[in-house]
Amino acid sequence: MFYDLGIRDFLDRAETVYPDRVAVVDEPDQPAHSWGSLTYRELARRARAQAANLDALEVPAGGRVAIVSHNSARLLTSFFGVSGWGRVLVPVNFRLAAAEVQYIVEHSGAEVLLVDPELRPLLEEVTAKHVFVLGEDDEHVFGGDRRPLPWAGDENATATLNYTSGTTARPKGVQLTHRNLWLNATVFGLHTTLDDNDVLLHTLPMFHANGWGMPYAVTGLGGQHVVLRKVDGHEILRRIEQHGVTIMCAAPAVVSAALDAAQSWDGEVPGRDRVRIVVAGAPPPTRTIERIRAELGWEFIQIYGLTETSPLLTVNRMRSEWAELTPNEQAARLGRAGTPALGVRVGIDSEGEVLTQSNTNLDGYWENPEETARVQAGGWFHTGDGGTFTEGYLTISDRKKDVIISGGENVSSIEVEDALNSHPGVREAAVIGIPDEKWGELVTALVVRSADAADTADAATAEELIAHCRKHLAGYKCPKRVDFLGELPRTATGKVQKFKLREPFWRDADRQIN
Repeated sequence: MFYDLGIRDFLDRAETVYPDRVAVVDEPDQPAHSWGSLTYRELARRARAQAANLDALEVPAGGRVAIVSHNSARLLTSFFGVSGWGRVLVPVNFRLAAAEVQYIVEHSGAEVLLVDPELRPLLEEVTAKHVFVLGEDDEHVFGGDRRPLPWAGDENATATLNYTSGTTARPKGVQLTHRNLWLNATVFGLHTTLDDNDVLLHTLPMFHANGWGMPYAVTGLGGQHVVLRKVDGHEILRRIEQHGVTIMCAAPAVVSAALDAAQSWDGEVPGRDRVRIVVAGAPPPTRTIERIRAELGWEFIQIYGLTETSPLLTVNRMRSEWAELTPNEQAARLGRAGTPALGVRVGIDSEGEVLTQSNTNLDGYWENPEETARVQAGGWFHTGDGGTFTEGYLTISDRKKDVIISGGENVSSIEVEDALNSHPGVREAAVIGIPDEKWGELVTALVVRSADAADTADAATAEELIAHCRKHLAGYKCPKRVDFLGELPRTATGKVQKFKLREPFWRDADRQIN
């Protein structure tokens, strides 16, 4: 017999098996009132109410609902209340500028827009058919006791539409199906050994590849969610201690924040021999991995993946064969991207690009058949990353596409270069990522000044160019460093040779991702 896999399976099981267990502890410092602690019974009730309210708005199955929010219990609920009854959730990066959000809302065709109250200024520029402010309009979003209209379920239907920056200035909408997300969450939970005793601290933005699937996996296994609205190292440690946190997912910047906070923590660092931290994005340096294990006493797990792969592709976790190695040698091995997750096949093509096959690869890019065909050519997903695959381990060596991963977020170098080149004092600019212990990669601009301003008092300064970018781009995309050059290296055909620009910055790095 065959039954469709669906993300509501996770919530249904939690409500059936653990109805009176605390499901989520909301961020207490929400700009609207916090939901406090909710049981799985109450979480499921609010998800059903959200679906029923979408029925009342006549949003059909397949209709898109965009949500722009910091981490919150409301956002967690929406993963189920929207997709669980056949609609498509569009979780939007809350750091984006209004014009970027408007593009996503329009491109996705979202009929409903849910906005965090702190982001209310977005509504001065962003429009949709139905707009609600989370917290202030809860009665229209999560209120009532009506039961939603039934949805037959279709595992091949799109459950979420996740927009990601790539090699083009415009973000692409990644269509992830119920089957994609169900299998990703299940395999992720298996590899991270989740069980019903786990307490997840949401140090990862939930919008980012759907929190890597943890909102589903932890729910299905009856674990507890602890919401962290904004990253702060001391607050991370405090909540680990307060709530008995056992697992976190994080970009390298979060790891750095925790390590910094531990230096001034009074007493033993919370979570020693209990917490496991799952890290992705640009891998931390070997020394940072050593510090996580020695100074914090947390287990370090590295994964590799993309939004397009739901995201899990590989996992790297300490293994018994390394027990006799030194801590430094162990950390060096943990710095690799890892082994293929269950159900994932990894290949390397003749040009060194990493290719994958799995049931979690995207269904396609929204309204972009050409790009979909390109990345799925030959029955493999083309990651755009270069690497090697030996002895069962994938190592990322470089990035074919010029995407910078800073703080776990993708930054398109083309988009930043466009912003820089719109300044009258810039003749040309190249943007690259350089190694950074806190952010993984630091967005760095290499600028050639306009000829008429290069040697004058009016020449653009680094500070001026960064401020200029902030008028056009989300803050995390803006350069953190600006260097001025006389010219950019080019090929005979005029193409900028970014590898030459990167080389001096990466020469002595213990990883060579860019």
